[in-house]
Amino acid sequence: MSMTSRERVLAVLNHEIPDRVPIVLGASNATGIKMAPYKGLKDLLGISAPDAYLYDWPELGSAKIDEDTMRRLHSDVRGVLDRFPKEIYERNSKRELHSPCIDDWGGGQIEIEPGIWFPGYHPLADATTVEELENYQGWPDMDDLSRIAHVAAEAKKLAQENEYAIMATPWLMFPFERAFSMQGMDKFLLNMAMYPDFAEALLRKNLSLCKKLIGNFLTEIGKDIDIIKIGDDLGTQDRLMISPKMYRKLLKQIHAELIQHIKKYTKAKIFFHTDGDVFDLIDDFIEIGVDVLNPIQTSAGKMANLEELKARYGKDLVFCGAVDTQHILPQGTPEEVRQEMKRVINNLGRDGGYMVASVHTIMHEVPPENILAMVDAVEEFGYYPLKG
Repeated sequence: MSMTSRERVLAVLNHEIPDRVPIVLGASNATGIKMAPYKGLKDLLGISAPDAYLYDWPELGSAKIDEDTMRRLHSDVRGVLDRFPKEIYERNSKRELHSPCIDDWGGGQIEIEPGIWFPGYHPLADATTVEELENYQGWPDMDDLSRIAHVAAEAKKLAQENEYAIMATPWLMFPFERAFSMQGMDKFLLNMAMYPDFAEALLRKNLSLCKKLIGNFLTEIGKDIDIIKIGDDLGTQDRLMISPKMYRKLLKQIHAELIQHIKKYTKAKIFFHTDGDVFDLIDDFIEIGVDVLNPIQTSAGKMANLEELKARYGKDLVFCGAVDTQHILPQGTPEEVRQEMKRVINNLGRDGGYMVASVHTIMHEVPPENILAMVDAVEEFGYYPLKG
């Protein structure tokens, strides 16, 4: 029996078998498309929608995908996003061309080549003491209502239409990554070892601010959403950024408290985004209440072993992602993409429990033909019973 998109996603979230594997594209930056391939996709499809960016943030580079394109991509999820405070948009609209784009935390992006921006401005780069954190004047105001003035109406409309699953995607509710943005990755990783009391204090400050915004956000929409996206990138190509011991000492409780806080406001499933080889922490994620693990970076170490992932964790987690954005999508032919989709779906999609998405954002180098090959392969191979 054919399902609506929302029914399809809810079935998977409840570890039931849907009519086909759901597709999660365009609901957030982590499941999105950069502007260049989005433009190519619209040209290929003959869609004339205007260019727009997620969060109205060109420096992020991720497209806000129009509804016609979302439907052609067979995306089963729609996102509800917060915004930066109004004064941040106003300030950045007046800044000098090519100068750093500073966000509401005081950190920001620098232009490393024309049109390409990278997080490179870190306001607490040299800090190593709790006193320096207490004296910092740039902490954001999470009670600024301009962040969330629009979200209740958007979520209510989607809920009343009852066609698509709804993903809440508050921006960068990632305490670990936010520490990177405040200090730089190298500095903060060093400080975790050299100044653990300072590192924990920064993580807890980030947590308190994330909890404040999420509380305000979910007060508006918690009853209407199906999924909420949080996370922290914890892996590299072949290992963790920090040891499992350090994760459990400094960061696991931070994530656990954030998830506990979210569950006060909503019954939505916890979608946890973490890049790289995080295989050795999956049991920890399950223990703290993660429901959906994303992006399953198949090019990174033990995350490539889809059979073991499914066998060990398929009863406890829904997997979302696993479509390689390092090799297959940018460099493969449409037929190679099609065959990879068949492989991934048949490994992770057995008995449900899998939602198709690229491994993080579809980047500039991906041909639009390969994006269509990816989603059309779901229509070919993703209906149950699977054609293995």
